[in-house]
Amino acid sequence: MTDSREARNHACEVKFVVDRAGGEAIRAWARAHLEPDPHGTGPFADEYDTSSLYFDTAQHDVFCRQGSYGRAKYRIRRYSDADFAFLERKLRKPRLVVKRRTRVPLDEIPRLRRRTPGAPWVGSWFGARLDARRLGPACQVSYRRLARGANGSQPPVRLTLDEGMVARPASELAFADGEGEALLPGRMILELKFRGYLPALFRRLVEEFALWPACASKYRLAMIALGHVVATDDEGGNVNGEPAAGSIGELEGSV
Repeated sequence: MTDSREARNHACEVKFVVDRAGGEAIRAWARAHLEPDPHGTGPFADEYDTSSLYFDTAQHDVFCRQGSYGRAKYRIRRYSDADFAFLERKLRKPRLVVKRRTRVPLDEIPRLRRRTPGAPWVGSWFGARLDARRLGPACQVSYRRLARGANGSQPPVRLTLDEGMVARPASELAFADGEGEALLPGRMILELKFRGYLPALFRRLVEEFALWPACASKYRLAMIALGHVVATDDEGGNVNGEPAAGSIGELEGSV
């Protein structure tokens, strides 16, 4: 099994919501200017299916961003029909993103709830954090992702484009199939990941397609769509009630 930790200083992850026509044009642009993801599949070796099982407390402290719950996100992520998944914690601090990720077989995920004291297991850290923070399965989000980047650049850059997002309720430590609630039908979520200032390549993309940043949390969209929480008035015209990232000028100075 693998257990990895990554700390990224001055990390930026900027999201945009685009309609289908715009998304298709951005897909073509990405394939012309960026390299395919090393783990991608399909005719362009840059796509894969993703399912994420998100965790929250019974009081929805993660959704409401109560204290430290607003800085850390816990999820289990599976790609396509793989027989393994990743236990992930993503922790945000000012000017820093810290990510821990552990690969485990699918049939070992139930061990998160029935750990044996003293028995070594690579996923024990994740189960211990769920217990300490009173976290349980809250929802599952599945979608199709295009992923490309400039793997040889320093620092590296990455572009993802997600479509066909579906939310399903979750109460067990398992991934579900079947019907779900469509999230942002007819639209896609574009995300640009970089460090420090907005790279020139991404600046051209933003200007060419007249993109405007928006916070588009799949977890928050799913919790609202499934009726677990009620959208407040300040959800308004934004995708999920979070403040937008700002203009292209603000992005250029982001760290």
